[in-house]
Amino acid sequence: MKNIKNFFKTFLLFELVRGMALTGRYFFARKITVQYPEEKTPQSFRFRGLHAQRRYDNGEERCIACKLCEAICPALAIKIELAEREDGTRRTTQYDIDLYKCIFCGFCEESCPVDAIVETRVYEYHGEKPGDLYYTKPMLLALGDKHEEQIAKDRAVDAKYR
Repeated sequence: MKNIKNFFKTFLLFELVRGMALTGRYFFARKITVQYPEEKTPQSFRFRGLHAQRRYDNGEERCIACKLCEAICPALAIKIELAEREDGTRRTTQYDIDLYKCIFCGFCEESCPVDAIVETRVYEYHGEKPGDLYYTKPMLLALGDKHEEQIAKDRAVDAKYR
């Protein structure tokens, strides 16, 4: 009996008919395609995009040159050099991120004790030459200044999970 059933399923192309029925059902359903440049999809407040450095309210950079982000980076994409000030505090003289190497894991952001390095929601960036995706300290601080409002909102939403 089972052999006869299998014969008729094969002869009548039962699997093909089931597949075509499924295709037909979705063919006439409402489409959910996003027209990308005009429409943007919603992002999570934990989205990891382009890096930025933050400043304190008085305008001073937050980074204390602890080098935790450089140590924890699995791709070795961060390079930091530091100098000690006259008042005994340490600050970075060089803070570079090579986005060709970066895997956007977020470890640098998690390891930072003062929330100096963050990953913003910016995902629309590109580089035409190899040096275009090598971000230096002034570039990172400029990005932080530009997107500080959104970064602060995201940090406030995420605060209860930290």
